[in-house]
Amino acid sequence: MNIDIMTLFPEYVDYVLSESIIGRARRAGKIDIKTHNIRDYSEDKHRRVDDTPYGGGMGMLMAAPPIARTRDAVIASRGYTSESKVKTVYMSPRGVLFNQKVAKELASLEGIIILCGHYEGVDERIIEEAVDMELSIGDFVLTGGELPACIVADCVGRLCDGVLSDPECFEKESFSDGLLEYPQYTRPYDYNGMLVPDVLISGHHENIEKWRHERSLELTRERRPDLLKDDQ
Repeated sequence: MNIDIMTLFPEYVDYVLSESIIGRARRAGKIDIKTHNIRDYSEDKHRRVDDTPYGGGMGMLMAAPPIARTRDAVIASRGYTSESKVKTVYMSPRGVLFNQKVAKELASLEGIIILCGHYEGVDERIIEEAVDMELSIGDFVLTGGELPACIVADCVGRLCDGVLSDPECFEKESFSDGLLEYPQYTRPYDYNGMLVPDVLISGHHENIEKWRHERSLELTRERRPDLLKDDQ
């Protein structure tokens, strides 16, 4: 799986994605994540990538040409063709809400190219020309697309073969089956008078699975009823 992130702050993105499971997977060659500094593809002598928006308004807007040249360079470096299963994603508050279903769809691709906006966003024409999907991580606005891009890369990356030690690590998590994950416990058995549920130490695997499913349904009904189907 290839993930290429086009950004004005590659060091920030690299730092976040060089730690923990994703960092280890990158070093082991299980997933290939590269950052690309959009400023490197500016033809302005001061490496400017932004300008004032037509029609007025606050702030600056990222220009289309440097972004297009960055994307072209990514495609060339990867050897992608028109037949390649690759999508360009723009992190945007107006995008489709990112969730586990979208993550699975992206993880099935050969690669994704993520564009991080900044300032007041990007020229609409680069979205029309080059972007396959706009994604949002929630109904709020951040200073740039770098943190959302890291979230997408982390979520998609951990679904790729070999990144996690066992597929069960993600197959039984929250949202993987449409439900929130059941509560989990570890030692000590007695913590401040709160005991581990007896069923979990019973050794009866069928009862344990039944208890976990019931708790998942209970939590989902209580906290995210929008996730439930009519028959649940």
